[in-house]
Amino acid sequence: MKKQTTRPKLFLPLVFLSGGCAHSPTIDIFGSYFPAWMVCIVAGIFTTIIVRLLLIGFGIDAHLRLKTLVYPGMIIFFTLAVWLIFFKN
Repeated sequence: MKKQTTRPKLFLPLVFLSGGCAHSPTIDIFGSYFPAWMVCIVAGIFTTIIVRLLLIGFGIDAHLRLKTLVYPGMIIFFTLAVWLIFFKN
């Protein structure tokens, strides 16, 4: 019978990738632990809503082209900014 030597070769990269799983950023909110990325996404969405309301108030929103790209881009930007400010180790 032929030995299976492909399995150890496939698992070797997984060993190196699992080293980043040692720390899971969680936040204690009212006694329940939430993943930090969920909090960052919610903060990014709320910040984008506030910025959108400000843009509507100043009359800039009417002049924006490609709103379907601008607002999701803002959500991503604010989400990553919150992550970098509060959770970067």
